[in-house]
Amino acid sequence: MESISSSMLVPARLVFLMWGVFFLDQLYPIDLAMFGILPRTIRGLIGIITAPMLHGSVTHLVSNTMPVLILGTVLFMFYRRVANQVFLQCYFFTGVLVWLFARTSIHIGASGLIYGLAFFLIFFGLFQRDFKSLLISIIILISYGSIFYGVLPTQSYVSWESHLLGGLVGFLNAVNTGTRRLQKY
Repeated sequence: MESISSSMLVPARLVFLMWGVFFLDQLYPIDLAMFGILPRTIRGLIGIITAPMLHGSVTHLVSNTMPVLILGTVLFMFYRRVANQVFLQCYFFTGVLVWLFARTSIHIGASGLIYGLAFFLIFFGLFQRDFKSLLISIIILISYGSIFYGVLPTQSYVSWESHLLGGLVGFLNAVNTGTRRLQKY
């Protein structure tokens, strides 16, 4: 098990970038949302990299900050050997899938990454079947169990596609990693 401070490094850096980009967006008369994912367009490809750092409001940013920090820290603290791979795949593959399959709208925010991390942490314990992983799964499920409702198209301004596809990426990472049944993560 890693220390909390070293485990927070990657998620804290992303959160720092998210807040920095948000403040830049507020300071300058440029709408940075244009760098979000616009599905199936050349212009929208940049969003695969930039969308998780872009947020439409302070409420949106705050609602993404704590889950990125908490879920990212849990991932890096308990599953260090696979954490970079899982984090990067949840970040980039979710963006690619949103670009390929989402409705034609600009998609921004880190919620796809959040759903990927949460689904990985929830399902990994079920596949790994050791006490520590099952306990983490149960704690994340209790803390973020309502996340499953976010994959439904309930609000037109929310990218439920990012939620659904991020969850799919996290689940597939859990299947791939958990079924290998490696002894120590």
